[in-house]
Amino acid sequence: MIQVIRAEQEYDLRKAFSIRERVFVHEQQVPPDAEHDEHEPVAKHYLATFDGEPCGAARWRKTDAGVKLERFAVLPEFRNKKIGEQVLKAVLADVKQAHPQEKVYLNAQLPAVNFYKRNGFAAEGDLFVECDIEHYKMTYKS
Repeated sequence: MIQVIRAEQEYDLRKAFSIRERVFVHEQQVPPDAEHDEHEPVAKHYLATFDGEPCGAARWRKTDAGVKLERFAVLPEFRNKKIGEQVLKAVLADVKQAHPQEKVYLNAQLPAVNFYKRNGFAAEGDLFVECDIEHYKMTYKS
């Protein structure tokens, strides 16, 4: 069973950060200082578990441009089990409640663009590179 919680306790935050480090720093070779940034204290963090095992993470934060969804990560052994979709739904529900009129956007890695399209996002602008990974900016339309 998939469970998604707001990671507000230090214990849950450490699990979420560990998942992000495994996916972004170790798997995708993102520099550690680009993965953990100055927005950590103000962002809202999430932790997903699958049958009790920590497996996914995400965060969102308010920006001058709206609400930015970031750091969506699912451990490799848990991919293709609908975990990312459940995390995204939980994050969007909280964002819509907290900021119902705000634009919601994210920078999607190229392999994840279709996932976000299936979940109500549309690509905007040109392909760009961040941390040596190709991305598209996407905005929530639903």
